[in-house]
Amino acid sequence: MTLERKVAKVFNLTDENWLKHSNPWSVWTRYSVLPIIIFAFWSRLWIGWWCVIPGLISLLWMFFNPIFFKKPKSTKNWASKTVMGERVYLNRDQVSIPKIHNSPIYKILNTISSTGMLLSIWATVNYSIWGAILGVALAYLGKSWYLDRMVWLFEDMKNNNKAYKSWDY
Repeated sequence: MTLERKVAKVFNLTDENWLKHSNPWSVWTRYSVLPIIIFAFWSRLWIGWWCVIPGLISLLWMFFNPIFFKKPKSTKNWASKTVMGERVYLNRDQVSIPKIHNSPIYKILNTISSTGMLLSIWATVNYSIWGAILGVALAYLGKSWYLDRMVWLFEDMKNNNKAYKSWDY
């Protein structure tokens, strides 16, 4: 079982919920999570321990966002294809992907994104605005580039698999 499949189980990404997550609103609003978490915990200066409430709300938003929106009317857009590509990638242990997509770039991009998240956490603890800005920028640069690679993977795979083709409507 791939790590991505384990993560998908945590987020309850069933077939139906993958389709909901492919709604562009789901994809684009997930970009709000990290800045909201940072702001929520940064607000401990102003509201003390009450900052836990917006922090928990933002974490709940991260968890429920993939299933909050309705199935999109069409998946013929970049945002939807990122989700479909992620689904193809997590399924690589059952359906082989082309060699060009078996490169270490996915790990590199996830490392960049994770480094940005860690820097953001450090910046939040230490009240470093520039650290937070750089951390969010790195996290989103790595994640966005990774998602773009997922679109490429989906485009390469959709015509080779009946199930994948059905996601493209």
